[in-house]
Amino acid sequence: MNYQKTLDFLYSKLPMFTRVGASAFKKDLTNTIILCEALDNPQDKFKSIHVAGTNGKGSTSHMLASVLQAQGYKTGLYTSPHLKDFRERIRINGKMISKTEVVSFVKEQQKLIENTEPSFFEVTVALAFDHFAKHKVDVAVIEVGLGGRLDSTNIITPQISVITNISLDHMNMLGNTLPEIASEKAGIIKKNIPVVIGETQQESAPVFIKKAQAENAPIVFADAVLTARDFKIRNNKLSLSVYQDGKIKYKDLQSDLTGVYQHKNILTVLETLAVLNEKTAIKTEQESIYKGISQVKKQTGLQGRWQTLSKNPLVICDTGHNEAGITEVIKNIEQTSYQNLHIVFGMVNDKDISKVLSLMPKNATYYFCKPDLERGLPANSLKEQAAIYQLNGSSYASVAEAKENAIQAANVKDLVFIGGSTFVVAEAI
Repeated sequence: MNYQKTLDFLYSKLPMFTRVGASAFKKDLTNTIILCEALDNPQDKFKSIHVAGTNGKGSTSHMLASVLQAQGYKTGLYTSPHLKDFRERIRINGKMISKTEVVSFVKEQQKLIENTEPSFFEVTVALAFDHFAKHKVDVAVIEVGLGGRLDSTNIITPQISVITNISLDHMNMLGNTLPEIASEKAGIIKKNIPVVIGETQQESAPVFIKKAQAENAPIVFADAVLTARDFKIRNNKLSLSVYQDGKIKYKDLQSDLTGVYQHKNILTVLETLAVLNEKTAIKTEQESIYKGISQVKKQTGLQGRWQTLSKNPLVICDTGHNEAGITEVIKNIEQTSYQNLHIVFGMVNDKDISKVLSLMPKNATYYFCKPDLERGLPANSLKEQAAIYQLNGSSYASVAEAKENAIQAANVKDLVFIGGSTFVVAEAI
């Protein structure tokens, strides 16, 4: 098989969450364990950092990897989903796994894959772990795919566990309340392994504390230790200062991720690095922290986080797609200078659409579209549901057509925002 045929095999033969939704989510770790045992348990051959959470786990994972790279560690990074290229999921020092290595793995393991009947995600996790072990990474940042307790990545024993935040998402699989969802995320907390929680939330904090106590895992809430102030956006960088116990710890920290919501992820990253410094052999110096956080996109290839696609008119996209994510996106829109607002918008059909639509700005022209996958919500259906919330506009056959019409309709001082789904952003980019 060549690379394209290999991808076709992975996409078409294996249940894939991004394509079919909940039916692809395996409710136990059996397949991942079988695959990794056959590969001689590659996950045990490198140090790892495990990152879960509803929102922010991707940005947090990329930031951590960027800082570790800047410190000189050979750093693996496993994230999902990808935006443009499957290989974005598996990187070492920012470089994607090669097409040849993807083809070789699937070819060599084809019998194992066919006998085990794993999901697409289970195979991808095994491939990532195998890749990191073969290349002898010093440390790998591993982002949870969905939930935590039953996620395929949860066979690792990390140096530290990180949970960014909890909000309502994937309720059909993780639970209908914040404590239920928090309980699934808390499944990555392991015996005697320190855990950093990014945000103190009234409903989820007790769940994390109880689980950490049961596992004798030292726990710290990043926002209880660190505070971010003095926000500015200049020269396409978010600038802020971080305080601890009323004293400045990081002055004028710069980030190339300009969404103001990133300050929460930055605090999570800084506290994670502090705990690693104190309790593990993974050490980072302040110079590497400044460099790593300022060059995340350059060092790791992260895309889709309040990303400017073009100017005159200003075109920005963001992958925020649930209630909490959209809330942060709207804060960013409100802080952006523009004359008229145009929103290219699409969603998948298993999200809480009404919650998201109720938050969206009414003083905008909408360009409704369907992302090109089975789970995509038809544009006309989205348009009808949006009208209930006084969100008005037209529907289009594709993301590309909606984007093109929005840009043509906008004047140079307008803002075109593209979002609602990671898959809409992927097509727009």
